[in-house]
Amino acid sequence: MQQPAGPGHAVVIQPGSGPSYWQPVPANGHADPTLFPANTGFEGLSMGFQTVASNSRIREHAHRDQIELQICFRGRGRVVVEGIVHPLVPGTACFLGKGVKHEIINESDGELVMLWVISPPGLEDFFQAIGRPRAVGESAPPSFQRPADVVAVEREMGVTDTVA
Repeated sequence: MQQPAGPGHAVVIQPGSGPSYWQPVPANGHADPTLFPANTGFEGLSMGFQTVASNSRIREHAHRDQIELQICFRGRGRVVVEGIVHPLVPGTACFLGKGVKHEIINESDGELVMLWVISPPGLEDFFQAIGRPRAVGESAPPSFQRPADVVAVEREMGVTDTVA
């Protein structure tokens, strides 16, 4: 059993040294969980990056029992929160409370990179469940479909209000 994180505990993860998962349509791109309970010993949150491929999107959804922070690092598009459209540019920060519907749309010809922090953790497990392992520097595979049981996976992991 892993010891809980306490005073003086720190973890530093270098880019490309953690897990990475290719993501299915419509997001495409990849998700890179970076700090999560298995490597920090802290059960309170997880964080990572999601790269949304050009002209792709993260479907509208909500998190039943989690709050999420998102920061746009690269690319341009829009974030739709509870039906309200906001520009998404580097530096845009979002706080998404429990049950808040949100969608991220990459309208550019380049990648859109978002940092996410979620509490309690679990998003890292979702990315692994629906994705395919990715090696750093590997070329993107052809687009692939979400698992046939994606709705069941989403509900089991607290993701609600998904649409096609």
